[in-house]
Amino acid sequence: MRSLKELVRPNILALAPHSIAREENAGYTAHVFLDANENPYNKPYNRYPDPLQRELKEAIAKVKNVESKQIFLGNGSDEAIDLCYRIFCQPGIDNVVAIEPTYSRYKTYADINDVEYRAVPLDDDFQLNAERLLSACDKQTKLIWICTPNNPTGNNINTKEIEKVLRTFNGIIVIDEAYSDFSRQRTFRERLEEFPNIIVLNTFSNAWGCAAIRLGMAFAQEDIIQFFNKVKQPYNISSLTQEQAIEALRNRFDTDEWVRILLGERNRMLQAFSELPSCVKVYPTDANFFLARMTDAQATYDYLANQGIIVRNKTQVTLCDNCLRITIGARAENSELLGALRRFK
Repeated sequence: MRSLKELVRPNILALAPHSIAREENAGYTAHVFLDANENPYNKPYNRYPDPLQRELKEAIAKVKNVESKQIFLGNGSDEAIDLCYRIFCQPGIDNVVAIEPTYSRYKTYADINDVEYRAVPLDDDFQLNAERLLSACDKQTKLIWICTPNNPTGNNINTKEIEKVLRTFNGIIVIDEAYSDFSRQRTFRERLEEFPNIIVLNTFSNAWGCAAIRLGMAFAQEDIIQFFNKVKQPYNISSLTQEQAIEALRNRFDTDEWVRILLGERNRMLQAFSELPSCVKVYPTDANFFLARMTDAQATYDYLANQGIIVRNKTQVTLCDNCLRITIGARAENSELLGALRRFK
């Protein structure tokens, strides 16, 4: 791995973090706060939230088996994705490499930040070939994006191929594990010490059932996390979001039960879909959704929309011609979808 001084943009290396008086005086016991131009009324919402979300990070660290100093929290995973570009990639000069198909926001933020995005297609089984991915890299490649389980394909990316990339590429590899709670594959979050050049993304949106609070996580070595904290907005996570996330963590066994139920429904849906006349193929999945190739994805999508059922049409995505992406819902929702498709001609 190249040193962070070589990888981080020069202006970010020189950037002074936002000054917060309460952080500067953290060693003192204070009870009168006249530093931040806050309104003294309407407690507790009159005060700015903890800019480093200490209590929440400690709670996450216990669940995710990492150190709190290895955690960055963002406004959804999108903030962490955007910050990867802003920290490491010089606009108009550097480039990133990603598997294709994958989560579309990686390219969106590349475009926003004026960074060249190089997409390397997966094979017909939606698997990564490390040599092909690495051959797309050059000395200006700062980031590689790998999503596993992948979106929209749903499958885990082969660990051995990812490891080849990790041991060869000397930049930063971002591994998005947003759907890892639905997979049995060992996470790369557990391997931060082994691979110091990775940033692992996760989220409260899916398994935790907290999409509305917009809370994303990034796990990395402390020196990388320090750059995230320096570049982020000073108070990027609201007190309300922090409180709700802590409450979710206190009730983590609810999440375990939801995942168990969804995995059972996933098995049921995969079997039922494979028997539909309108379905050509159901792809293996390790996520809370699956990809299905239909006889006519657009006609099926339009029919379901007219029935009040919304899925995702991925037919315009690379390697996903005539494919729909189906999220695993509650049993009643899944049954309604299946009932509608059994009536579809």
